Amino acid sequence: MKNQSIIVIGAGFAGLSAGIYAQMNGYQSQIFEMHNLPGGLCTAWKRKGYTIDGCVHWLVGTSPQSEMYHYWEEVGVMPGLKIVNPEEFMRYETSDGRTLILYSDVDRLEKHLLDFSPQDAKPIQQFIQGIRLCMKFDQPSPSDPWLTRLGKKMKLGWLYVAKGKAFHEMMKISTYEFTQVFKDPILRDAFQEMWLPEFSIFFILFTFGFLHKKNAGYPIGGSMPLSQAMAQRYLDLGGIIHYQSRVNKILVENNQAVGIKLEDGSQPTADRVISAADGYSTIFKMLDGKYVDDEIKERYEKWPRFPALLYIGLGVNRLFPDEPQSVSGLSFPLRQPTEIGDAVQSRLSVHLFNQDPTLAPAGKTSLVVMMPSNYQYWKDLSSDPAAYQAKKEQIGQTIVHLLNQRFPGISQDVEMVDVATPLTFERYTGNWQGSFEGWLITPQNTMTVLKPTLQTLSGLQNFYMCGQWIEPGGGLPSAVMSARRLIQTICKEDKEEFHATVK
Repeated sequence: MKNQSIIVIGAGFAGLSAGIYAQMNGYQSQIFEMHNLPGGLCTAWKRKGYTIDGCVHWLVGTSPQSEMYHYWEEVGVMPGLKIVNPEEFMRYETSDGRTLILYSDVDRLEKHLLDFSPQDAKPIQQFIQGIRLCMKFDQPSPSDPWLTRLGKKMKLGWLYVAKGKAFHEMMKISTYEFTQVFKDPILRDAFQEMWLPEFSIFFILFTFGFLHKKNAGYPIGGSMPLSQAMAQRYLDLGGIIHYQSRVNKILVENNQAVGIKLEDGSQPTADRVISAADGYSTIFKMLDGKYVDDEIKERYEKWPRFPALLYIGLGVNRLFPDEPQSVSGLSFPLRQPTEIGDAVQSRLSVHLFNQDPTLAPAGKTSLVVMMPSNYQYWKDLSSDPAAYQAKKEQIGQTIVHLLNQRFPGISQDVEMVDVATPLTFERYTGNWQGSFEGWLITPQNTMTVLKPTLQTLSGLQNFYMCGQWIEPGGGLPSAVMSARRLIQTICKEDKEEFHATVK
């Protein structure tokens, strides 16, 4: 069965990973990508010597002792990356002068939270205990000796038996529900800004567990070097990437996927077709919605998505030595609520990339301000290109003016302003209505994360999907693992042993 051909739609992390593992296992694959760069949503762009990073704040799997690190090695990302582990996840500043600091170290976090709000000792302890419980669930690395792996698997099995009930209870609690027990309103507001209110608290606990174990560091260089490394790994394995090759249709004969039709009219064929592209476009446009069952309908009609973003990148002729390095930056209150685009904002969240000097010229700093934004607002506005552009320019000027409240005089040092809207993300990545990832992890769909499945479509053969629209949560690690599981399944279908090698 070797030498069978596979077409992969999309050169994001899922598509590149599917191609990499396909090549490792003797399949002849080609990737067709609408953009002229690899990476999909894991991307960055340059303006006036500054790099605006559109994705990576932290990367799960940066510890060599972790299971995910081994997968990063397989797809060509590790080793070789320089990783920094900021001491803080984020800062939440208040109008009364208090600052809530969410430390990466769980012991330091516990002490600070208790000092910040002694009256909330009970829910704080529950939060910290949840983090410590999640830290124990450490999957063995494939590079561990056999006996070590066996010991870790046995320990994990015991933990699932002993703590499974507690896990399931945490999965059912949203961030909003969890924060309602806090008496201090600052804690409520900060936790809901740190993560979306609908998000399951369970996976926030895991994130802080990863941070504490230095398994969610920031890769110097940001997003684009990761994407380029994976693309090169794929090419080195003999794969082919066709850039600026938008797929309009998936070709089907007798309910079997046989190839694709590109925007230019050409029709490449293959034994199998994998879509690692946007889920909505794949199912409802490329396949005309012909293979939709009730489960798929429910997801696309009811499951909440990560919101679309208004994304403002700034280049500043200034260093920020007094500002701590942070995973997600800082949030500060505005002196008065201000209209920014489609919404009135009372705070700004700013990410200073002062941990990564490669994103700006020497002595300068790249900053990002981002906030949720309504896709339809921008879609309607785009019917008048002049009005659309004018609104973007107005927003850039407003953000620069507001930043003076936190960083006095910064407006004089701003050398570059770039505003990306939900339409920008949609145009360059195809992601449904500009969402910056896929499905949100909520209490209602957490079990689909713990029991991930491959998405095939009812009645359609030789077609598969992988990536962030297959399971909730999004993120780069899930894209890689989704693709890896898919190629394992294809090998099993062909009665072939799955192989994966480290570069």
